[in-house]
This record gives sequence, structure tokens and C-alpha cells, in this order.
Amino acid sequence: MQYYIIAGEASGDLHASNLMRELKKIDSDAQFRFWGGDLMAAEGGDMVSHYHDTAYMGVAEVVKNLPSVFKNFRRCEQDIVDYNPDVVILVDYPGFNLRMAKFASKNGFKVYYYIAPKVWAWNRKRVHKIRKYVDKVFTILPFEKQFYAKYNVPVEYSGSPVVDAVHNRKNKEESRNQFITRCGLSNKPLIALLAGSRKEEVQRMLPEMISMKEHFPDYQFVIAGAPSFKYEDYEPFIEGVADVEVLFDETYSLLDHSHASMVTSGTATLEAALLKSPQVVCYTMWGGWFTDFVSKKIIIKVPYISLVNLIMNREVVKELFQKKFSREALLSELKKICYDKGYRQKMLRDYEELDLVMGKAGTSSITARLMWDDLSKNKENR
Repeated sequence: MQYYIIAGEASGDLHASNLMRELKKIDSDAQFRFWGGDLMAAEGGDMVSHYHDTAYMGVAEVVKNLPSVFKNFRRCEQDIVDYNPDVVILVDYPGFNLRMAKFASKNGFKVYYYIAPKVWAWNRKRVHKIRKYVDKVFTILPFEKQFYAKYNVPVEYSGSPVVDAVHNRKNKEESRNQFITRCGLSNKPLIALLAGSRKEEVQRMLPEMISMKEHFPDYQFVIAGAPSFKYEDYEPFIEGVADVEVLFDETYSLLDHSHASMVTSGTATLEAALLKSPQVVCYTMWGGWFTDFVSKKIIIKVPYISLVNLIMNREVVKELFQKKFSREALLSELKKICYDKGYRQKMLRDYEELDLVMGKAGTSSITARLMWDDLSKNKENR
């Protein structure tokens, strides 16, 4: 079969590449054409565009690049028609992919959404577009199945690709000593800094995280470099600060061997929990009190911002979001997770419970099988 896959960020590239690998095991005639990244390219097929060339972060950047944005819309639409795939598989990236869902559906193509937009958190009106233009949603979080089913969206829950990614990580059996030797780190306990993958996030959060260093002289701070960044992007933040390093392509190993972590909201909170790194979640946005009001009263429709707390439906990790965030609050929480043994152990016990809720690895394989069975059934019924 012919698969047209659209992923627009590093995480989508990872999860889509795993899905492609599993589809090839089931479908010996699988052919891929895609928008994605290097990991998808390694699985074969034809890349239309790399996500580095199409990802615009923030409203200002999108507005500035509107001609290119609309050019990419038209390019993708025409390419789908020319390729004439058996299915269009959309991976996250809602700003782009919801438009492609509408186009593909209206032009008679089957549409699957893998890692669907977090419409349960904000902009819930998007669920009506998904119901109208997507043939089936493959959810990655346990509570999403009930949410989509409530809106009569065809839905399957096959587990989380994050569980797969963590389970299949490189250097999984590596000891802490082997890790710090290989990466040139000191023997001090490690505190991981995951400041986000967007420029605006890093500019807001990384200085706050690094400000903690003076209070933890016996620890080495290590920044998990985002795939779209270079060392030079972090250099202005760490210049003159001792015991702060940057590692690229080592996030899972870093979390695995860290004593604690400071994490911006997002998938990274779940990754840190699955790798048993006690964490504090910290996030601020522009707009001060106005954003506080709008986010709580209008935009955000859920009680938590971290996936860990959302999945468990209770506070497992402390969330310092907007007005709750301050350097004093961050310092207080970081001291707890570093030094308070009882506090750490409770968080780690909650992490074990999270493991049970998320299920075992094999998500990409299960999702590929569900997609293949659905496609095969439809071909038989034609």
C-alpha cells in the first residue's frame, strides 16, 4: 500500500519512523512518501520536505512567514493528489495537519490521525473537524479514548509511543559511570534541564533554571539540547557558569542517570517520569496576568498542564505554571526532590503506578496492525 505521512516536528519524526518500521513488517509492499525528518528518511521512501524547513514557532514567526506557510499548504495538497495514496496518516502538528485532513477527506482519501491534537486541553471546537474529516483517531494517552468517543469520533487506544521510545532507547544498559565517562561529565550528581524545543521556551525558562546552579554547587547541571538547536544557541545562557554542560541526542540517558530534573510542560514530563527522574515542571508564557486569566478561564480546559498529572488525574509532580512560578518556588521544589527522601520516594512510587497505567511497550506495532487491518478490510469491501 501507499502511505502518505505528515509529521512536522522532531517528536513526530521519531514516532512516525517507528510506525513506518512496523508497517513494513506487516506490509511487504509498503511505499512511503512523507513530510518529516531524518529518522523517517532512514526508514526509506521519498521525503517531500524536512520539518526544519516548515516549522514556524510562535504567532509572530507564522505571520512573518505566511507566504511560505500557504505555499506549503498548496504544495502538500497537490503532492497528495499526485501520489494518490491508500491513506494519509497525520502525526501531531495540528496547525498544518487539520487543514490537510480537510483537504484529503474532501478529495476522497482515507485519513488517520496518530497523536491527535490535544483538543481535550484547549480549542475543543477542533474535535468537530476531526469527527468530520478523520476516518479514525489512534490515541496515545489512556484518557483520550473516552474523550473522543464522547464526541462520536472513531477511536482506538494502542498505548503511547513514548513508552516504546523509552523502552527502545539507545545505551539502555549503560551504567551511570559509563554514561558520564562517555559524555565527559564530572562525577557529581546530575540535574537535567529540559527547557523546551522552541526558541521562545528556552529564552523564558533556561535562565530561570540555570539560576538554581548557585544553590546546588555539589551538582552538575546538564542541558538536554533540543534537536533543532546548536550548541551556539545555548552558549549565551551558560557563559561564565561553572558545571553546566549541554548534551545533544542524549536526553533519555541524561534523564535515566539524573538525580533530579527541571522540565517544561509537554511530552518531556512523561519521559522524565518513565525514566524515573524526580522532576519539577515549570512553564511561563508571555502576557503576565492577562495570560493567566485567559489560559485558565478560556483556553485551558484541564486541571493540570503536565501529562504525568493528567494521566494520573492527581498531582504527582509539582507544576509551577504562570503566577505559581517564581525562582523561590522553583528553588523550594528542587530542594525537596533532591534532599527530601520521603518526598522523592513518594514521587517514585507514583511513577511506578504510572507505568502500569501506560502499559507495556509495543505501541507502534499495535498501531500499525490496527491500521493495516482497517485498510485491508476496506479494500475487501470495495
